[in-house]
Amino acid sequence: MEALGVPWFVAVRLLGPPLFLFAAGGALLLWRRPARPGPIWAALAVNLLAAALPFLWLGAQVLTDQAERTVYGLVMTLLQPSVALAAWGLLLWAAVFPAGAARGAGADGQGDRAEREPQNVG
Repeated sequence: MEALGVPWFVAVRLLGPPLFLFAAGGALLLWRRPARPGPIWAALAVNLLAAALPFLWLGAQVLTDQAERTVYGLVMTLLQPSVALAAWGLLLWAAVFPAGAARGAGADGQGDRAEREPQNVG
């Protein structure tokens, strides 16, 4: 990290919580498998990518000898929060619209529940 001009404690402070969230969230996903694990895994990975984006950006600038050009900082200022917002959007989408909710919902909102549960007619 010192090669990029970033002290280690800054990298640990910025990457530590998303890494912990990825590890803890992954363990929970393996332990209690939700109806839609794909978007949740994607949200955890995109959140980790959002945290690593400044370091990837600095590495790309150092490799291309563009480290002294600060005009590119505006792109990163807008891009990192957008990627983090996409991660939260994926997580919200997975939580609000579970996999079974989209299937079989009829006009009355009951879905195929009427076929599964006996009705008292009399």
